[in-house]
Amino acid sequence: MNDETLWAAENREYPGHSARYIERFEAMRAEGKDLHGEARLLDAMAGRNYRILDAGCGTGRVGGELARLGHQVTGVDADAELIAAARRDHPESRWRTEDLSTLDLGDTFDLVVCTGNVMAFLAPGTAPEVLRRLGTHLAPEGRLVVGFGSDRGYTFERFFADADTAGLARGTVVSTWDLRPWRPSSSFIVSILHRDDEIIP
Repeated sequence: MNDETLWAAENREYPGHSARYIERFEAMRAEGKDLHGEARLLDAMAGRNYRILDAGCGTGRVGGELARLGHQVTGVDADAELIAAARRDHPESRWRTEDLSTLDLGDTFDLVVCTGNVMAFLAPGTAPEVLRRLGTHLAPEGRLVVGFGSDRGYTFERFFADADTAGLARGTVVSTWDLRPWRPSSSFIVSILHRDDEIIP
């Protein structure tokens, strides 16, 4: 596919967008802000030494923390500048420049995570294929965890429909990374999915 993602479009329209993103999170980390809410939940879901794919990993903020907690992390992102920052800050993990709409690592993972509004920055129309490809990277009984906000034009209704198209079944749905209940009026979603052919208790 290789259509232009909305993230790439912002970089084209506003040069230096990725650099400013990196700087913003570096500043937040220097200020002692809590940047690991996602990783705490994901670690609680994971067995020890899980194999985790961080899809749309950005600077490795989530995947790097999961690696620090003892998991084997592979991170992929289409933005080479963000991948360079991930390699610099978290050299213990594998970071690759990859387009999620064509992703084929030839490997499977116990947990696939997609945080940080990645779904809202995909190229328009590619979400079903991205979700399908993430599903193919799940090990038997593996889970896909997707979190994003509704303020960037990609609705939760569209996401649920795209997940169905991708052959993914819906499990737990909450509105925050600290497990607050989800309602149709919620502005954020964290959804746990699995392949539709997997029976997960």
